[in-house]
Formats: sequence, C-alpha cells, structure tokens
Amino acid sequence: METFLVQAAIYLAAAVIAVPISVRLGLGSVLGYLAAGITIGPVLGLVGAETAGLRQFAEFGVVMMLFLIGLTLEPKALWDMRTRLIGLGGLQVVATTLAVMVGCLALGLPWNIGLTVGLIFALSSTAIVMQTLSEKRLMQTAGGRSVFSVLLAQDIAVIPMLALLPLLAMGGAADNAFLSGLPASTPHAAAHVAAPSLVADLPGWGTALATLGAVAAVILVGTYLTRPLFRFIQLAHQREMFTALALLMVISIAVLMTAVGLSPALGTFLAGVVLANSEFRHELESNLEPFKGLLLGLFFVTVGAGINFATFYAAPLVILSLALGLMATKGAVLYLLARLFKLKGRDGWLFTLGLAQAGEFGFVLISVAATQHVISAGLSEILLLVTALSMLITPLLFIIFEQLGKRSKAKDTQPHD
Repeated sequence: METFLVQAAIYLAAAVIAVPISVRLGLGSVLGYLAAGITIGPVLGLVGAETAGLRQFAEFGVVMMLFLIGLTLEPKALWDMRTRLIGLGGLQVVATTLAVMVGCLALGLPWNIGLTVGLIFALSSTAIVMQTLSEKRLMQTAGGRSVFSVLLAQDIAVIPMLALLPLLAMGGAADNAFLSGLPASTPHAAAHVAAPSLVADLPGWGTALATLGAVAAVILVGTYLTRPLFRFIQLAHQREMFTALALLMVISIAVLMTAVGLSPALGTFLAGVVLANSEFRHELESNLEPFKGLLLGLFFVTVGAGINFATFYAAPLVILSLALGLMATKGAVLYLLARLFKLKGRDGWLFTLGLAQAGEFGFVLISVAATQHVISAGLSEILLLVTALSMLITPLLFIIFEQLGKRSKAKDTQPHD
C-alpha cells in the first residue's frame, strides 16, 4: 500500500508541475505529460517496471476518448462535411500510409511491418493541434476547418486500424536487419489477466454470429434502454450515480467487445454514435471527460517514463533523421492535398505544417502492435522516440507558420505598380 501511494504521488506531482509549465509555454498538455514521464523515468529513475502495467490500465482513457468522439458525431453534421471528411481526410490517411510504407520498404523492412508503421505515422496529434488552433483562434479559417476534418477522419480511422493490426502479425524478428547496430531492448514485465472469451470454443459461423450479436446488442441497448435507465437514475438526485452509470456503460461495452474478440474502442465508439442524439449526451460528456483526461494523461506519462533513451543515445542522428524524414514525408503529402483541395496561402501552410507530426493515437497503435507481436520491442521503442520527437518539434512548425503568415501579409500590403 505504501509503495502504491508513493508511486501515485510521484506520477501526480510530476504531472501537476510539468503540464501547467508546458501549457504556459505554449507547448500543450500532451508534451507536458511526456516531459513529466521522461523526468521521473529515464532522467531521475523514480519509476520503473510498473509503468508497463499502468500503461495498459491508462489505455482505457483511449476507449473513453473514442466514446466521447462518437457522442459528437451527429449524422447531419457528418453529412455536411462529407467531402473534406471522406475526401481530404481519407486521402491523407491512405496517401501518408503508402508513402511511409514505401520508405520502410526502402529501409529493408518487410511489407507487413512497413504497413504497420505507415498506419501509425498516418495519424497526427489531435490534442496538440486542436489546442493550438483554439489558442491562436484559427479554427474558423478554411485551413483550420480542413485540419479539423482530417483529425476527425484520423480518429475514426483508428477503429479499423486497431482491428487490422492483429492480422499483420507474421513473425517476430523480421525487423532485425533494420535494428542491427542499435542496443537490444529489455521490455518491461507486466502482469496480464486473461479476459473471458465467449467465442473461444465456437466454430467460425458461431463466432461470426456472436460478434454480430454483440454489435446489435450495443445498438439496441443504446437506442432503447439507456433513456429509461438514465431517467431511473435521475430520480435518486445523486450526481455520482450518473458518473457510476456512465462508467458502467463504457466498461461493460469494452468487456463485451473483448469477449467476442473485437476492439473495445470499436464498441464504445459505436455506442457513442448511437447516443449522439440523446438528451443525456451532455451529461455523459461532463461525467466522463475528467476520467478520460486523467487516464490519457497517465498514459502519456507512462509513455514518457518507458522511453528507452539508450536507443536514442546510441544513434541520435539516426533517430532525429527518422523524425525529420517522417515530418518531411507527411508535409509533402499534405502540401499536395492542400493544392488539390485549393487551400492556398496561410490556409495551405496551416494545413501542411499543422498536421506534419505523429500523434498520441500512434502511441496506442505502437503498444497494440508490440503486444500483438507485429513489431519487435526494439522497433517499438524507435517508433516511440520518433513519435515523441515529432510532437516536440510541432511548436516550432507553428512558429514557422506564423512567420510565413506575416510575410504573406507583408506582400499583400505592398503597393503594386
């Protein structure tokens, strides 16, 4: 008990100190959480092997995030932005995935690992970019709306990505050639508790029926039973009961999806969409938002604490080159898409520079890919470093955008002959 309290105090103190400083410096809360984890982990050595187990627990924050994203996706709003959501967002995910995959093939990685890395790096940082757009009041610009559409498309794309990753597992050591010369990694030990399965002993057709039945159950319960249940809870006039019910819903859906072999994120996202028009939508958001924020924050802290800086120190130029190469590749794809969708001037530069980094969902995909043995522990640590470095570089890109914007304004105000 004493050890747990000490560890909890360390994690919370690091976050409470680092995050406000990071936000005040304009770097965003995600980078603050990462910096807190790096400080208490690799730098000071205050935390150790428990970070892997905590990360698995904290990943539930991602499940909550997808549920909350689903709550915001009303069909009418989605239909109004369908062109940019499906066209611009879909093209960005596909084109970036293919471009990164080609780069991985050139580096000698097999196709399945190249595709996995492409999917991971196709995503951008929703937390960093949305916060920066809000702070700089760029959300209502054409570039800001296009950035939001792509981020939303990426968030939705995480669902099929999570479902696809286990299918890409084709053996463990295929990336050894790429990792030669870098220090061997020592993955953290973590306890795993086997989740109950409803489909383990079923034939193929039985598994399919159970899966469809679970999805149908989520839709039917969300459509017909949640309103009476919330009204019943409302009679107690106890706010904590709303919180308990919201948590029970998300956890129960996650358990059901896991039991039929689906991603928990898929079920909670679907439930969120079903409840998007519910009169209790805002109640759900307000009750779950603090838990989602704390768990995601803890997730980012554990990611920072678990980064193996021995890998970076062994080949700093290689890791930095990979991060800059990733951002250049994504930037080139984004620039071409900006031209294709007629985003010019400041809007085009905002779109290109704002989305060039890897994102926080990349941490989740890296964790899942490593757990499913799609990539090795050594490659996962390199991908974590590249993702974190690209996010750390992002504030510099927004500074470059501001300078380009000032030059563009200066040119527009110059007298013409």
